[in-house]
Amino acid sequence: MTFLDARAQYRRTEAGEALSVESPHGIILVTLRELEKSLRVLAAAEPERSYPAQHVNRAFTAIYILQSSLDFEKGGEISTNLFGVYEYCRLRVAEAFRKEASPKLAECADHIGGILSAWQEMGARNAAKGGTA
Repeated sequence: MTFLDARAQYRRTEAGEALSVESPHGIILVTLRELEKSLRVLAAAEPERSYPAQHVNRAFTAIYILQSSLDFEKGGEISTNLFGVYEYCRLRVAEAFRKEASPKLAECADHIGGILSAWQEMGARNAAKGGTA
């Protein structure tokens, strides 16, 4: 999946509003936001194990986008660590899909929330230096 595919996938919010995403950084930002949101929805559904299929699918799609966007040559250890976090989350979402007990989706949402915060900070620093976020 390319950045253009990711951009097309996340152009709409749940209300149907179009998002304007122009940079690779922005695409990852939107993808991380959507993943965190879906993981939080899924975590809230854990006690009943009635996971909304829409959010299961969104989480899988977002994780795929994030994993496939990593550059292991340039990113080195950071890329490897991010891949590990995304893979951990993918496995937890798969457990939810199979309706297994306690997939720890809130923990995944917290991990993704931390990555999202760091990504937002990087964008703000880049914008402050005159770059594009």
